[in-house]
Amino acid sequence: MKWFGRKNVERTRPEENEADSAEGVDNITESVADEIYNRVESADLPAHILDAARDECERLLKSDSASPDFAISHAYLEFILSLPWNETTKDDLDIQRAANILDARHYGLNNVKERILEFLAVKNLRSRISPNLIIVDDEIIARENLSIIFEHEGFTVRSVGNGLEAVSAMEKEVADIVITDLKMDGMDGLELLEVLRNRWPDTGVIMLTGYATVKTAVDAMKRGADQYLGKPVNLNRLREYVQDLLARNQRIQGLHGPVLCFSGPPGTGKTSIGKAIAESLGRKFITISLAGLRDESELRGHRRTYVGAMAGRILQSIRKSGVRNPVIMLDEIDKIVQSFQGDATSVLLEMLDPQQNSGFVDNYLGLPFDLSGVLFIATANVVERIPAPLRDRMEMIEFSSYTPGEKLQIAQNYMLPEQLLKHGFAADEVSPSADALRMLIADYTHEAGLRGLDKQIASLCRKMARRRLDGRAEERPIKISAQELPGIMGPPPHFSTTVSSVLKSGVATGLVWSENGGEVIFVETVRMHGSKNLLLTGSLGEVLRESAQTALSFLRANAGKFGISENFFETSDIHVHIPSGAVTKEGPSAGVTIAVAILSQLTGRCVYQDMAFSGEISLHGDVLPVGGVREKIMAAVRSGVKTVVLPEKCASALDQLDSEVLEGLEIRLVSRLEDALEAALT
Repeated sequence: MKWFGRKNVERTRPEENEADSAEGVDNITESVADEIYNRVESADLPAHILDAARDECERLLKSDSASPDFAISHAYLEFILSLPWNETTKDDLDIQRAANILDARHYGLNNVKERILEFLAVKNLRSRISPNLIIVDDEIIARENLSIIFEHEGFTVRSVGNGLEAVSAMEKEVADIVITDLKMDGMDGLELLEVLRNRWPDTGVIMLTGYATVKTAVDAMKRGADQYLGKPVNLNRLREYVQDLLARNQRIQGLHGPVLCFSGPPGTGKTSIGKAIAESLGRKFITISLAGLRDESELRGHRRTYVGAMAGRILQSIRKSGVRNPVIMLDEIDKIVQSFQGDATSVLLEMLDPQQNSGFVDNYLGLPFDLSGVLFIATANVVERIPAPLRDRMEMIEFSSYTPGEKLQIAQNYMLPEQLLKHGFAADEVSPSADALRMLIADYTHEAGLRGLDKQIASLCRKMARRRLDGRAEERPIKISAQELPGIMGPPPHFSTTVSSVLKSGVATGLVWSENGGEVIFVETVRMHGSKNLLLTGSLGEVLRESAQTALSFLRANAGKFGISENFFETSDIHVHIPSGAVTKEGPSAGVTIAVAILSQLTGRCVYQDMAFSGEISLHGDVLPVGGVREKIMAAVRSGVKTVVLPEKCASALDQLDSEVLEGLEIRLVSRLEDALEAALT
């Protein structure tokens, strides 16, 4: 098949075999070019992509099959043909089904599930809105036929006879798309187009005419028509134009809210919740890890002029999925590397912005690809590490630490049956007691999530498998008590920090947040003869050091109020130490704890060791709010703390906690440092 002109080049070769060889190479080129051209023509590519692919086919034909340019063009065309330009999966927006899937896959996380179901509910409501269409034509039969076709396809259609009637219809209710004839009495199509562009610029306009010429087409497009089509109308092409305009119309696309970002400690179910969302929608699921990413070309691809160029990970993932609307999870988005070598944040800003991603351009493809149908979900461990412009485009959904009760339920109902099947046991063949599982949770794991617990349960199953084959565990089911667990699993690698009920001077209990959940710390202070030095040890960060300096300055400024000498610091050194020096500590929330410990040392008054503190302080004694309240409360419960002192402005965070988290605790809210000091000291 000859689909474009050949160069008539007269070949003159000194030897006949060389001419035959050249002709053979030319035949190979033509054969490959013809085959790929036929695939391009039958691939139903968008119009602008089809034009670019045809141009590339011409370059392919003009290249020698042995040249690098031939291989580059051939690989490029294969990539274009492999992309899912029109393939999508239809969303299943059954809210009850989605709720059942989320409950079946995850225990707890009620706030997270509720937010996801709200997201799906909005998509459900938006999907029920029928696109609004106005057909303008002075031929009654023409507009009636088009009305019947589009009403059958679910459009709300209004038909009018000229431009004046169309303007009147638009004033009553704005249409999403106007299909108008060019030649009409009263107000023709070009005049109507001018009015639409001035008053309703978001409305798509398709111009139809039986007198189509290059001049009229150019004139219509210059005045703002989105598409131009001659009569008799090609219905398939008209449908394609209408769907393209609907995809570009922001009002029809639905609610483009911020991208969801799941934030929380490792192992709390962020990725698996993303999989459950994809399953509930009936979409393909893709995970792209961004940890350590520093080069934007990994996402946007390399230009074809480079040796070994390839598309970015976004288009490669979409290509593998086979559809253009998968769920893509951008994992570890807080671990993107920003340095002089490159910054991938700019690419993510374009990808996640609904105003821009409908025309995302990969460097390798060099053509716009529509990402507006993709549902992006990001995950992060520490939100503060995400660049501010990127964080602004996302809605943070916090995944909190699991409580011991939640971990027990998950271990009994999800993890243990799954691990037993993986290790060759029947689902009820090994039966550890609830106390044994509690010990496994408390003494063999130290985490906010569940990964460590899953590993320990897997280890327990392996040891039981060995015992069964050795003949040491013949009973069915194999029962494991808490007393037997250390003998099976070995000595516990972790022990929960417990507070003492003994009163101590110069030592205060604090609550802090870490990536592994809440932690209990002990702030120790001593006063010694010296020359006005504040010594800080225990691998303390700069912010924590500033908190200690603020606490000391407040106490010096208010020495008389607390019954200490106003010049106590003149001949003294004060040493503040936080044990576990190998662990770096940072953050402002230990300010209250440090102030309590220092004042206790200066006055000789003891501190209640079963009372824990968390709060940032100002230089004038205000107690400022802190985060991680849930994790800190859970750490207090684990450690045997009876009373927790928190900033007054943390009351709203306490209201969101389950009764299980607060069980057995007394919570005191303070707004001034004096109140916290008075409550802490005997």
